[in-house]
Amino acid sequence: MSSTKNSVSYDALVVGAGIAGGEAALNLAVNGFKVLLVEKDLSVGGNMIKLSKVFPTLDCSACITTPKVSEISRHPNITIFTGSEASNIRRVADNHFVANITRQPRYVRVEDCTACQLCEKACPVSVRDQYQFGLIGRKAAYIPFSIASPKAAAIDIENCTLCGACERACPTNCIDFTQEVEHLEMQFKTVILATGFEMFDANRIPRYGFGKYKNVLTSLQMEREIAPTRPFNTILRPSDGKVPDKIAYVLCVGSRDASVGNPICSQICCMYSIKQSQLLMGALPMADVTIYYINIRAFGKGFEDFYQQAKGMGVNFVKGKVGSISETENGNLMLRYEDINEGIVKEEEHDMVILSVGVLPNEGTTSLFSEEQLMLDPYRFVHQTDGLANPSHTSIDGVFVAGTATGPMDIPDAILSAGSASSEAISYLLK
Repeated sequence: MSSTKNSVSYDALVVGAGIAGGEAALNLAVNGFKVLLVEKDLSVGGNMIKLSKVFPTLDCSACITTPKVSEISRHPNITIFTGSEASNIRRVADNHFVANITRQPRYVRVEDCTACQLCEKACPVSVRDQYQFGLIGRKAAYIPFSIASPKAAAIDIENCTLCGACERACPTNCIDFTQEVEHLEMQFKTVILATGFEMFDANRIPRYGFGKYKNVLTSLQMEREIAPTRPFNTILRPSDGKVPDKIAYVLCVGSRDASVGNPICSQICCMYSIKQSQLLMGALPMADVTIYYINIRAFGKGFEDFYQQAKGMGVNFVKGKVGSISETENGNLMLRYEDINEGIVKEEEHDMVILSVGVLPNEGTTSLFSEEQLMLDPYRFVHQTDGLANPSHTSIDGVFVAGTATGPMDIPDAILSAGSASSEAISYLLK
């Protein structure tokens, strides 16, 4: 079932409510423009709100993001559609775009939900929690994560058995299974694309054993293990719940690798791996942490000092290309790698391996437009028509781009990019 509503008009459409999209929307809103912020997930904040700390300062990521998300959510000039997607964006006149917005039903009236979690406790269905990257389970009636915005329950209708337990437990009667998909036609004067990135799928490199060996994790899974809102009370390896003693990081998984279609450096992998290694050394003082790398690229402000600080803490850096990972009888992992300095093949056993996966473009960005073509660069990120003078300009007049939709970058650069996009959009609106 679905429903269609009549057209509504805004000054700007911002696609993506991560840190770049949220910043761009807020900049527009404080300057008096009406903004529609569309996010496909159930919460504003993107990936940053799920991180542990940020490099190189080790400031709390959630502590930085949550006030910003709260400001975005409360601003009267910003309308937020979570669980929604934009499509068929088209120009009908100068300074006049029309877009189709599809809102998926949450099956919960957000304005009435108190986030009491009684529906979650009552629900008998358990599935893998995508917000914890499959490390633990969640119920079919659930709050995405503890600092989600909006902090309200949602019903996973694909796994729901319609038993009615959540409805009976809800004290405000906010669960509504009559909600339908909404199709809206909205009008805008300008568009900002902040569609973000996709992480490389480690399953595409079978020799590393991800998905086959339980103790091979991705960097985002480890990020959740060390975050304040983590699924466990300490760092555990999934196979047996043991606290790991010897942890390895494999860098450039899906980056700088033409064989998997991503020959460029993802820029953030070295530093987030070094950040995690420092946090692991703090959480597990007796643990041995080794980083296998091709080159360490510490190019940003304070990055080299951060790298040297990790060395001083005892993190072991091995210049070597890991060829394969195999599992031993006790669940430990044997890394076979080429020691680049010595020019020989070696093996080393670890009880937990983290794959530092790279950044890929969001392939769904190009399908947003139905009549004009959004140009991409050779690596399928959004093409910047003038990367130096006007980095937020795209091939479509009146459409601007922010954040990692243009290519890999860290959080400060994404925020700066959002500032550029919102300034250009304001200039366009005033013109």
